[in-house]
Amino acid sequence: MKNLPIGIQTLSKIIEGGFVYVDKTEIAYNLIQNAGYYFLSRPRRFGKSLFLDTLKEIFEGNKELFKGLYIYDKWDWEVKYPVLRVSLGSGVIKTIEKLQHQLKSVLGDIEEDLVIECKKSLNVKDCFKYLIKESFKKYNQKVVILIDEYDKPILDNITDKDIARQMRDAMKDFYGVIKDNDAYIQFVFITGVSKFSKMNLFSGLNNLEDITLHQDYGNICGYTHNDLLTVFKEHLEGVDMERVKQWYNGYNFFGDKVYNPFDILLFISNKFIYKSYWWSTGNPSFLIDLIYSREYSIPEVENYETTDEMLDSFDVDSISLEILLWQTGYLTIKDTFTELNRIKYRLCIPNWEVQFTLNDFLIDVLTKQKFEKVAYQSKMGSALLKADFDKLKETISTLFSSISYSNFTNNKIYKYEGYYSSVMYAYFASIGMEMIPEDTTNKGRIDLTLKYEDKVYVIEFKMSEKATGEALKQIKRKNYAEKYLDYPNIYLIGIEFSRKERNVVGLDWEKV
Repeated sequence: MKNLPIGIQTLSKIIEGGFVYVDKTEIAYNLIQNAGYYFLSRPRRFGKSLFLDTLKEIFEGNKELFKGLYIYDKWDWEVKYPVLRVSLGSGVIKTIEKLQHQLKSVLGDIEEDLVIECKKSLNVKDCFKYLIKESFKKYNQKVVILIDEYDKPILDNITDKDIARQMRDAMKDFYGVIKDNDAYIQFVFITGVSKFSKMNLFSGLNNLEDITLHQDYGNICGYTHNDLLTVFKEHLEGVDMERVKQWYNGYNFFGDKVYNPFDILLFISNKFIYKSYWWSTGNPSFLIDLIYSREYSIPEVENYETTDEMLDSFDVDSISLEILLWQTGYLTIKDTFTELNRIKYRLCIPNWEVQFTLNDFLIDVLTKQKFEKVAYQSKMGSALLKADFDKLKETISTLFSSISYSNFTNNKIYKYEGYYSSVMYAYFASIGMEMIPEDTTNKGRIDLTLKYEDKVYVIEFKMSEKATGEALKQIKRKNYAEKYLDYPNIYLIGIEFSRKERNVVGLDWEKV
């Protein structure tokens, strides 16, 4: 069997080293048939850098690397283009001075590759401009510009708006060189994690085409399930592929649903142990500040409905938790629908890896129960499976009682209603049951529906200073259970919380 290309982002090393390679050259060929300017957003560790490197090798005419691949006998390898590759993916950039140093280093590598030297007196912007023009003159061919992780200096500082704005403005100034030198440019491909509002960092590039959700390029990064069944057939022999799909598949960019390559390569390397490989490379610390400052209700995040304009509307001064979660890979597009003549998107958690780890993280943020949560998860799951709702109430009561008083006094998050449902949502989601937040019926929305094998739990949350039974009454009054009458075991659960007590004051249930 071929070796696994774990952490390898250069095509030549993969091909010459005999590593597994999922052929993306048909997509690359279709993309580069015409001169153009393109932008692609994908979450981290999705293979953006490798695809960028593949484009570099194609434009530089390195034909032998592509023997046996789709593009080999279709591209004109005699035409070689000068390639300027700018990558800002390495290291953490926290100051403008460090950004300038990083850009000088990147441009120095380009100078070496193209054997062109900028004058010492030139700043990074003017050096970039000089390299574009001089490459065109020296090689008598239009230039290809490949920019990887264009937004990383901004995302590195996303919780410090002043620094983030400085980074944004500095990068906008640098990237502005591209629009002023269109006459010398053949092709531009830009990748990043986030899509800033109206692509304002590239405001002058009116011809920049965003292919993030273009169905022709839905499979441009990531592995499809068919790739696993064919390219990785020997590596995954004997594995329950449906379980692999539940754990790691589910990212939807309007092609096939895809896997994060990092997950699959580590899953195989670790002898098929189901773990959160992608999550462990870096969790979303920006969530902490957003949750505390905006008082988000976590159940409302999943099944969030938005337009394509909103999906593009991320900026330093206007941060939407839902949109940022989508762009960074913690949410994906569940489906599309038309409402009042507008196309809308409904978001969801893509797979079990994200469901478990994101909600474990949310528990840590909301309750500070980093170590205690495992015991609560076990007790809560056991109580639900046994339909022991007295035990469930006891567990929930103990859970909230154990939240440190300082966790409330320091940030006052307990004052908003969504806090309690958010804690419960995070715990239920981390147990491993199928769940539907804001579950739509013809009579209204169920706060939360849980499913496990032949059981369905219809759950409603209410805020009340004393037990009233109103949560359960609402479930019955609106006949929420009607949607699930084909299940043999349906349980209605009404849970009431008190701000004053900072705890559950009532839990009523009934079996249908």
